Amino acid sequence: MSDACVKSPDAETIFPLEIMISDMEEGDLEEVMAIERSSFPAPWSENMFRQELHFPLSRHLTARVAGQGIVGYITFWIIAGEVHLHNIAVRNDRQRMGVASALMREMIRRARKEGAFHATLEVRPSNERAGRLYERFGFEVRGRRPLYYADTKEDALIMWAELRGNRENDNK
Repeated sequence: MSDACVKSPDAETIFPLEIMISDMEEGDLEEVMAIERSSFPAPWSENMFRQELHFPLSRHLTARVAGQGIVGYITFWIIAGEVHLHNIAVRNDRQRMGVASALMREMIRRARKEGAFHATLEVRPSNERAGRLYERFGFEVRGRRPLYYADTKEDALIMWAELRGNRENDNK
């Protein structure tokens, strides 16, 4: 379980937001798809998620808050000493409350446990908020994939992080 904070409606009192991270199951897909559709201009289909759930290299986690259901999810592969982040999203009304950080911490913890030494991902240059999140976890831009995103013809920044010996990730 991870603790984050949420401000009360009057913005003077801060309450802890208890985030529970667990493995995604097929029964979670309705809530996951609602987040997916509201988060991305070209969302994954439900069938893509179903296929990934059964792919041996693929890992999927959900973040839940009591009484609110699923508030975020992350999808990643662990292969040949590397974790590749494919997808992370947080429900719009729960963004900037520590949900994405909790999911990233758990991905890194599990990847290390399975022997991963490196992590990689692609991100749109226009998604500055996501880029800052990844930088907090030790990711650095190492390259660019031209015209990677078919929906907008936008390039992708390739980000890379060392999971061992990286002070930022050693504390995650």
